[in-house]
Amino acid sequence: MKRALIFHELRAHAPFTALGTLAGIALLTVLLWAQVSAASSATLFGILHPLHVLLSAQATIATFRRAGGSGFWRILAIGYLGGVGIGTLSDCLIPYLGEWLLDLPNRGWHLGFIEEWWMVNPLALLGIALGAWSVKTRVPHGLHVLVSTGASLFHVAMALGGMPGAGVFAAIAVFLFLSVWLPCCTSDIVFPLLFAPHSDHPIGCCHDHH
Repeated sequence: MKRALIFHELRAHAPFTALGTLAGIALLTVLLWAQVSAASSATLFGILHPLHVLLSAQATIATFRRAGGSGFWRILAIGYLGGVGIGTLSDCLIPYLGEWLLDLPNRGWHLGFIEEWWMVNPLALLGIALGAWSVKTRVPHGLHVLVSTGASLFHVAMALGGMPGAGVFAAIAVFLFLSVWLPCCTSDIVFPLLFAPHSDHPIGCCHDHH
C-alpha cells in the first residue's frame, strides 16, 4: 500500500515540479542577461536554502503525525533528517552533481547546515516544532516547489561563468527538476511514511490540509 501511495504522489507532483523548473529556467535566463553577480546568487541561496529546510522539516513531521507517528526523539530525528538531510540533497548535492557533470567553471560545495549552521539548524528545529504542533501544514505546494527550485537554481547560478549554450540549459533544467521532484516527495512523503504506522490513503506533499 505504501508503494502505491508513493507512486501516486510522485505522479501527482511531477506537473507542479515541471512548472517550477520552467519558471526557474526563465529566472536563470534573466539573471544571466542582467549579469547578476555570483555573490548575489550566493546571498539568495543563503536565504532560500534555510527557508526550504524549514518548510521541508515542517511538512515531513506533519505527514508523519497525520499518519499516526509519535515520540519526541522519533519526531526530532525524522524531522531533522527529512529537513536538513534531504534538503541538502535537493539544494546542494544534486545541483553540484549537475555542475560537475557539465563541467561548470565555478562549481563548488555549499553545505548550508555546516556553512550556515547558526541559521539552518535552528530553522530545521522550528520546522519540526511547527509540524508537531499542527498537522495542518498550510503551506501551498507551489510555494514549497518555488523555494526549493530557487535554492537549487542559485546554487547552479553561482557555478556559471556566463550565458551557457542551449544544451547546457536543457541539462540544467533536468537537474533542477530532479533536485526538486524526488527530494521533495521523499522528505515530505516517502521518508516519514517509512516510519509511520498508518498510511493507507493519499496524504499529499506540502498542500494546505484542513
